[in-house]
Amino acid sequence: MPLLGADMTAGRLVLWHKQPGDTVARGDILAEVDTDKGAIDIEVFTSGVLEKILVQAGEKVPVGTPLAIIREPGETAAVAGPPSPAMPAPAPPSTPVPGRHRASPAARKAAVALGVDLSAVQGTGPEGTIALADVERAAERGKAALPTAPTPSGPRERMRQAIAAAVARSKREIPHFYLSTTIDLARATNWLAELNAPRPVADRLLAGVLFIKAVALALRDVPELNARWDGDRAVPSQAIHVGVAIFLREGGLMAPALHDADRQPLEQLMRAFQDLVNRTRSGALRSSELSDPTITVTSLGERGVEAVYGVIYPPQVAIVGFGKIVERPCAVDGQVVSHPVVTVTLSADHRVTDGHRASAFLNKIDALLQTPERL
Repeated sequence: MPLLGADMTAGRLVLWHKQPGDTVARGDILAEVDTDKGAIDIEVFTSGVLEKILVQAGEKVPVGTPLAIIREPGETAAVAGPPSPAMPAPAPPSTPVPGRHRASPAARKAAVALGVDLSAVQGTGPEGTIALADVERAAERGKAALPTAPTPSGPRERMRQAIAAAVARSKREIPHFYLSTTIDLARATNWLAELNAPRPVADRLLAGVLFIKAVALALRDVPELNARWDGDRAVPSQAIHVGVAIFLREGGLMAPALHDADRQPLEQLMRAFQDLVNRTRSGALRSSELSDPTITVTSLGERGVEAVYGVIYPPQVAIVGFGKIVERPCAVDGQVVSHPVVTVTLSADHRVTDGHRASAFLNKIDALLQTPERL
């Protein structure tokens, strides 16, 4: 059972996509787990044959509990895991847990408010995900009666409780310190405008992707910020997986990972970012996207906020905030001119780093954004 949130201690297995005897490959979807963030796809991290299912659909088990045994190529059943007291019969096809269906957070919230039984709704989203429009259509057809009162523990309430637990733990356990700097974006915005001019709107790059790439590359110079706190020490990560705070339309947020953000070209990173946003809001995330982030980037610029000081998401040790791009007077070669600027903030764990190194990290982001063509 993977850790899919800082506050998660256990998860309920919803259904199995594979059965004993099936061949599986790294990256395949093996099962679904129910969390406060919705139903999350669980990936396979090795290739082989699914030999035995250890947790049945409907069971809730602690994080870290083995869910299944996979026999890798060249292994025998004897070394794939502990022997069973008796050979089990083939497991019957799993069925979803009653009341839990693949649906976006917005669809779940609407279902509670409108009294729609999700088991009676045909999803039209990715892989059959039930979307908000599907629930609304079902309500209009009168397939379910409206409830007499809204359920107090609906999807939004569960999301807020999960966020509350995570940030309370963060502020309780992590000694935060904060730095900020203002970065001149004249070169970056001019370069971006020239790059986007001949492109159709759907293929244009956003400034936010430049920010994500700059953060990822800056971590190569200050790798202690690309780490996880484990017990009493920081464990550096060899890969750079940038978590991106994505705000959900119905409230709350999630921060899934853009894997290997430092190694992706900008165009590829832009496509990956758009795909991640769409799947987050439709409830189609994979377990690795929630468990792998090594640092988080957040922005409230679209809301008009010029500076955001984030709360570190455990077990990460830093979060970077970007504000709104605004025009400000700047001194250039002895002249006062108007340039676009952005305020960048860093919330860092003082157990891991100090102001000197944290300042070097922000300065590196600044330097990278002055040469956007090299990102």
